[in-house]
Amino acid sequence: MPQNVVILVGRILLSAMFILAGYPKLLDPSGTAGMIAGAGLPAATALAYLAGLFELVAGLFILVGFQTKITAYLLAAFCAFTALVFHGSPINVPDFPDGANMMLSMFNSLMMMKNLTIAGGFLVLAAFGPGALSVDARRGSAPAVA
Repeated sequence: MPQNVVILVGRILLSAMFILAGYPKLLDPSGTAGMIAGAGLPAATALAYLAGLFELVAGLFILVGFQTKITAYLLAAFCAFTALVFHGSPINVPDFPDGANMMLSMFNSLMMMKNLTIAGGFLVLAAFGPGALSVDARRGSAPAVA
């Protein structure tokens, strides 16, 4: 498969999660606002709307390859931040059995590693560009990959 097609497929896969996660946050930010408040951050509802808007717009930018370098760096930082702030500590739900809390903590650790792994993918995309099948390449702002 030609390299530019592989890069396009990679962009589609990297963008899908953010598009599909951002849109619902704009319709109903309450769940996200609860997580944000639970992490001790201020203005939880406003931050939930901002997170949803950022995820949706940044996901669309990655999908079409527009402003790819800066968007990929921003998404890498977003992924690292959310990994550490929301998934960086053990879960301890009062009145839950120890085994259930342990399983939730293991799942939370996996979510942290997933976010850090995705951040790595965005750093690679920022470094090597969106490929020839992108808006950036059509505008001449990204080198085409052979």
